[in-house]
Amino acid sequence: MKFNILVADDELNIRSGLAIGLEDEGYNVYQAENGLEAMKIISGREIDLVITDLRMPEMSGEELLKWIVANYKNIPVIILTGHGTIENAVETMHNGAYDFITKPLNLDHLFLIVKRALTNRQLLLEHKALQDELDKLKFSSRTVIGKSPKMRKIMETVEQVAATRASILLTGESGVGKEVIADTIHNFSDRRNKPFIKVHCAALSESLLESELFGHEKGAFTGAVARKKGKFELADKGTIFLDEIGEINQNVQVKLLRIIQERQFERVGGEETVKVDVRIISATNRNLAEEVEKGNFREDLYYRLNVVNINIPPLRERKEDIMLLATSFMNDLAKENHKKIEGMDPKVRTILYNHNWRGNIRELRNCMENAVVMARGNILTVDDLPPSLRKNSGDNYIRIKIGSSLDSAEKEVILATLDSCSGNKSKAAEMLQIGRKTLHRKLDEYAESEH
Repeated sequence: MKFNILVADDELNIRSGLAIGLEDEGYNVYQAENGLEAMKIISGREIDLVITDLRMPEMSGEELLKWIVANYKNIPVIILTGHGTIENAVETMHNGAYDFITKPLNLDHLFLIVKRALTNRQLLLEHKALQDELDKLKFSSRTVIGKSPKMRKIMETVEQVAATRASILLTGESGVGKEVIADTIHNFSDRRNKPFIKVHCAALSESLLESELFGHEKGAFTGAVARKKGKFELADKGTIFLDEIGEINQNVQVKLLRIIQERQFERVGGEETVKVDVRIISATNRNLAEEVEKGNFREDLYYRLNVVNINIPPLRERKEDIMLLATSFMNDLAKENHKKIEGMDPKVRTILYNHNWRGNIRELRNCMENAVVMARGNILTVDDLPPSLRKNSGDNYIRIKIGSSLDSAEKEVILATLDSCSGNKSKAAEMLQIGRKTLHRKLDEYAESEH
């Protein structure tokens, strides 16, 4: 992608000289001799950055800045100023300028600021695009965030079966979002205004689980001081979600099978038959078919629960969803922690995309919470990520001796990058985010200094 830069300056030599230098760096450059001409160009073309002199006839750079901020607030503006107008330039920073540079110009310094400004603009545009996608999902009343083909297929299935009474078995690794899918099924069903009761079966002992699901009568066991309704009774006319269904024992399996077949049960220690109308959604990270073969899970119950099976793929198999999820978590967590986060550094995006995510969405959320809490600016950087992700990011960090001059540090970075690219100057220039001519000039300077 080539960025479009507009240079506005009434001095032809400065304007054309800047245009040549920026074109050598790989940019498309438009020129304007005053603010009014600049306005026309901006109104008619996609401009990514404006470099403008502060003092120009007909319309000053300061007036042009105010117009851009009011109408195109995402276009960064760099102000050029003489020594006598530095105070005015500082004032423009308060009015929305990205930065200002004094004349005579140091082109290397200018190009560095240009790259920073364009990188920041690109981040904001990418964040806005992701936010627009999230807004569309929210507008469609979807609680599931995902645009990958696999998640689209799942949502088609959810919409198709939600209105039925069929039992649904959600399968997939821990942390893939089975509970979120269960929420969505209930919200899309005609039971949406009725109870939605969730039970995490693995969190309860065998004796407690039976009482939790079916309730108990007073005196049924030590500590049963009063009658208690179970989760099935509380979910009448609604939906019950049985998470980690593979953990329930044989005794509970028998009672559960009866509820599905006859829609009735007795409380623990009771004789009264309780009738219910409950839609069952269950979930497991186990292979229940294998558990049936081993004799750990009843085959008849398995088929009753597995009328519709929805298998949710791990995050590593739907990489298209990673940035949408990460952005959603970032927005929510930034709000919770009273922080203003506007985007992520490209290196962060690369690390998130390439990570294996063994803990799936749960691990991603934990990662984003860590990053938001540790963030020191409004853009998430690699340093904000958890140590485990930084360690496995594959980035090669260049160690520079403390006290080194800026020139020697720059030389170290350039030569190390060139070495990592096996001498490929075009690739090195791209990694360094500098123009090829700038890289060649720097290398020539290093060669001359050695002779």
